[in-house]
Amino acid sequence: MRPGTVIALMAAAALLPACVEMRPKAFVDASTPPTPQDRAALTPPPVALPAAPAVELPVPAPGAPPQTITAMQAVDLALRNNPQTKQAWFAARAAAAALGSERSAYYPTIEVDGVYTRQKNAALGGQNVFTQTVYGPAATLNWLLLDFGGRSADIEQAKLALNEALFLHDATLNDVILQVLQAYYGYEGAKALLEAQAASLKQAEENLRAAQERHHAGVATIADVLQAKTVVSQQTLSYQTVEGQIAVIRGALATALGVPANTPVEAGELPRDLDLDRVNRTVDDLIAAAEKQRPDLAAARTRALAAKAHVRSVRSGALPTLSGAGAYGRNFYTGVNTLPWVDVYSAGIVLRIPVFSGFQKVYDIRRAEEEAALAETNVAGLEQRVIQEVWSSFYTVKTAGQRIRTTRDLVASATETTAVTRGRYTAGVGSILDLLTSESALASARAQDVQARAEFLFALAQLARDVGSIETAVKEAP
Repeated sequence: MRPGTVIALMAAAALLPACVEMRPKAFVDASTPPTPQDRAALTPPPVALPAAPAVELPVPAPGAPPQTITAMQAVDLALRNNPQTKQAWFAARAAAAALGSERSAYYPTIEVDGVYTRQKNAALGGQNVFTQTVYGPAATLNWLLLDFGGRSADIEQAKLALNEALFLHDATLNDVILQVLQAYYGYEGAKALLEAQAASLKQAEENLRAAQERHHAGVATIADVLQAKTVVSQQTLSYQTVEGQIAVIRGALATALGVPANTPVEAGELPRDLDLDRVNRTVDDLIAAAEKQRPDLAAARTRALAAKAHVRSVRSGALPTLSGAGAYGRNFYTGVNTLPWVDVYSAGIVLRIPVFSGFQKVYDIRRAEEEAALAETNVAGLEQRVIQEVWSSFYTVKTAGQRIRTTRDLVASATETTAVTRGRYTAGVGSILDLLTSESALASARAQDVQARAEFLFALAQLARDVGSIETAVKEAP
């Protein structure tokens, strides 16, 4: 068997597994989530995102009547539309393609060339001796056989980079969910505050009518009427301020969903009855869970492992490599009295031993080692930050729960006080100042109650995100 035939068979044998395994699109698809809103099945696997509604949620067109959506629907809509999830998904797919590229180092490289040369030889005086044309195909094969771990280190680094991208994709999902829940609860809170302001404005108008009636009856001065009018103006201004804020917050909610700010979306009502003892785990348990579940922390740890793999890759660059090489070509000749064609082939083993590169390899190794140490230090810093975030969120939830209990008592007390002072004023034994003071206290208590309930929901979502189980907050969202 001719050497050229041997090289061709060797190339075919090398390409056969490549054709089976190295299908780039299939490899990228299999290595990343199918869609931007899906999570990567990494260990430990995250809690599955709640299924989308049975009926596809349509996005209302600008100018259409607002469509009321639940918190779960809002999250589902955002994960399908928010550009941040798509950006993280495409980054993960690019990392998967990079891994496939690094794996190709285990396969040979084959190159096919076409050669065409026209040569004219002449004597010293310019006399034409002969003209020759050489043309024909040629093929070369190069195969790295041994590199002391360089390829395996590069592949491991690329694989870790893919895992890091997948973890960052999951972290992006967590951040988007938190952003949506905060916007959703903020809109619910603004609507509840507007309702409370409307009740306060209605009471202020009733107080004004009562003061006017007493003034007409001659049992109250014009000062009572003027004071009541002032309170009505103040309550009207507060109502208009909140009403304007609602439009801004609704635009922020639409933007968080990944749709234009003028898209008519509507949130539900801020719940009045909340489970204030929902967090029944200790802060130490939550910290331990965060250290296992936080995808951004997992990404940092993976990045540190990739930096160590890069050190091994750089070190292998200073070690010898062993490669195989082969070439085959057929040259055709015209213009001279010679054979019509000649086969040209070669095969050999190449050993490359780096000797001196101006200390470049030494500095490259030192740089890789320092970058690996930096990555480990970043992990330690992030671990401390994760603990601090869980600690802060945990006690924020506890404080928000206590505030709700206190504001409930405050609203009940202020309501009772207002009823008594209104009755005394109507009966002619109380002053307008006492009535307006009690009304102001009731309005403040209502606003604090709304704010406390909204902040409790904010804190729960933040704690779930900080622990790394944001889907729990979505499934339990009121």
